[in-house]
Amino acid sequence: VQLQASGGGLVQAGGSLRLSCAASGRTLSNGAMGWFRQAPGKEREFAAAVIWSTGTTYYANSVKDRFTIAGVSARSTVVLRTSSPKPEDTAVYYCAVSGDCSTHECVAATRSYDSWGQGTQVTVSS
Repeated sequence: VQLQASGGGLVQAGGSLRLSCAASGRTLSNGAMGWFRQAPGKEREFAAAVIWSTGTTYYANSVKDRFTIAGVSARSTVVLRTSSPKPEDTAVYYCAVSGDCSTHECVAATRSYDSWGQGTQVTVSS
């Protein structure tokens, strides 16, 4: 499966941010699609994920109650949005697909994902 992420850029703190990830090459019916992020000098970290079959969503504590993830368009696109970005959200955001994940522990691990998008830069100014 090929993943194309879009929607990054420069946003002001307290503004709005919407990231989209479109999947192609394979019908997604099981597993999950997740968003990870990597700030300069830091390891890649889990942000949010959605389970395709149930619509269940999972969030890292750092984004919980601020970010929302949702699958749209017949399970081929996932959107991550926030209306309260903070400067500490500045990072390169990556979307990824896992063929078999249904728990928080699973979706939060980078090793669970077998396909990754190219990443999109998000910079939040204060």
